[in-house]
Amino acid sequence: MFTGIVTDVGEIESVKPTAQGQLHRLRILCRYDQKTIADGASIACNGVCLTVVASGVAGGRTWFDVDAAAETLGMTTARHWGAGTRLNLERALKIGDELGGHIVAGHADGIATIVMRDDLPDMARFELRTTRELARFTAPKGSVTLDGVSLTVNTVQDVAFSVLIIPHTLSVTTLSEWRAGSEVNIEVDLMARYAARLSEMGASS
Repeated sequence: MFTGIVTDVGEIESVKPTAQGQLHRLRILCRYDQKTIADGASIACNGVCLTVVASGVAGGRTWFDVDAAAETLGMTTARHWGAGTRLNLERALKIGDELGGHIVAGHADGIATIVMRDDLPDMARFELRTTRELARFTAPKGSVTLDGVSLTVNTVQDVAFSVLIIPHTLSVTTLSEWRAGSEVNIEVDLMARYAARLSEMGASS
């Protein structure tokens, strides 16, 4: 589990697809202490929970390897990642850690597309569009995870919704790079998902 609070911005050093293209081995550079990264550890990369299969230090910088399988490549922006792509990183939540965002599973539900970026004096406003299936889980003042960042939904209109990003978040994540047309990973709020499921069950009984 995660909280949607980014703790580092990593950079992909290399992507090595298998011959069948069903699996991509990614090497990601980061600032984490390599001694704290165990094989099998979970790290959220742009909101996608991936498992560390190897790690080390080279050129004074920590690296770790993860595998992105076919489902991940098909459902998320991972299919577009290449050498030089910057990723929001978050280590898995430990007992006793501060829950600064909201409960995030690291299982991206799909992709949202940036429709508009509006740079305001003290923040940036982004309008996004997603699928009708996922849009039903967005509500004003509700939570949403975009590229691994826990955010509060500002407005909702049909399948579109907006978020406001403060300067600190823009400076410590990759959200400053978002532009109209950018695709981002979206994970809807778990509470909203379960509430919708309970409502459906109640209506069918």
